[in-house]
Amino acid sequence: MESTKLNINKKRLLETINISSSIGSTRNRGLNRLALSEEDKIFRDQFCDWLIDEGLEVRVDDFGNIYGRRAGKNNSGPVIAVGSHLDTQPCGGRYDGVLGVLIALEAIRVLNEQNIETENPIEIINFTNEEGARFSPPMLGSGGVAGVFTKEFIYNIKDVSGKTFEQALQEIGYMGEEKNRIKSIKNFIELHIEQGPILEQKNKSIGIVEGIQGMSWLTVKVIGETNHAGPTPMENRKDAIVPVGKMITKINELTQEIEGLKTTVGQLNVKPNVSNVIPGEVEFTIDIRHKDDDPRNHAIDRLKEQLSTIALLHKVEITIQTSWNSDSVFFSPFIANIISEAAEQWKYSSLRLFSGPGHDAKYMSFLGDTGMIFLPSINGISHNESELTLDDDIEKGANILVSVLLKLANTK
Repeated sequence: MESTKLNINKKRLLETINISSSIGSTRNRGLNRLALSEEDKIFRDQFCDWLIDEGLEVRVDDFGNIYGRRAGKNNSGPVIAVGSHLDTQPCGGRYDGVLGVLIALEAIRVLNEQNIETENPIEIINFTNEEGARFSPPMLGSGGVAGVFTKEFIYNIKDVSGKTFEQALQEIGYMGEEKNRIKSIKNFIELHIEQGPILEQKNKSIGIVEGIQGMSWLTVKVIGETNHAGPTPMENRKDAIVPVGKMITKINELTQEIEGLKTTVGQLNVKPNVSNVIPGEVEFTIDIRHKDDDPRNHAIDRLKEQLSTIALLHKVEITIQTSWNSDSVFFSPFIANIISEAAEQWKYSSLRLFSGPGHDAKYMSFLGDTGMIFLPSINGISHNESELTLDDDIEKGANILVSVLLKLANTK
């Protein structure tokens, strides 16, 4: 890989992260910075000031996405975009998403200090509402830009208080213009914490993300008959929860049969949920993930057949609905190779892997060739105040991002 190794300023980067960690901080050293909240506004303002300090052209689009543009020699040419998100979960950590934006800022600072002019322009992006903790579904800012969601759909989503996305944008002063959306993307690169244990367990510093797993959510409703627990003989019961127990076991058995399949029963609602009443209705969800769509779809078909058979044997009714479906996304092998070459140049250990969670990079891949860099998460913990990525790993990730950005921005 023909490029100059540029060391980032570790002290400066950590100071920048500490400033972020002070805005929306929680008692247990986490962050509560929900999208379009007052805390989000405060840090957005700070972030924009930093962009201006680096001489970047700052603009905001109609979804509240913030862009900082660094001009290139071919300034009318396609953009190299880099970024992630600054919003968090209600009791989130300091690193999820935030590192991807602030390390991108540090990369720009390094390029500016070295007076390096790139062939293509570079734009840092802070995407709105990646987490989906306040306005659901997640990844609304990137999804809006990529055309996955319409403006009308996004603007009318309400939080728990009944406030719409549009109202919240206006209240914090980040209602930008549609003309400011990013256009003509050549490449998009996102740095993020892994949010899983693989890199740490395998003692690897850099994750080279090859894509994002496909995901489906099934909602299963089992209807039996509510009755008194005391006088109703066992043979006369239509207990809805007994077959559900067998269904969950069957789900786990199928997971063991199909390599790479991940299933989670994450919600379970029992009615009437009273100690001395036989449950008449149980509703539960199944989260199904795989890096390839065919095995995931095969698993769904198998589950529908097997769960229906269990319901029939227990003489209860069952409905199975797909409430969410998202196909697998594969990132650019070209960008993955550039990340790999950078890791070799820096002599950092690396590993190719797939992402379980979704990220803004998923939707941005619809607009241009995309890649992701993962950094280790201690104990695989994320969406948690105790989330931790070590300072040395942050420095390594930043050095890699500078190398990758420089390579992409100078590749014709």
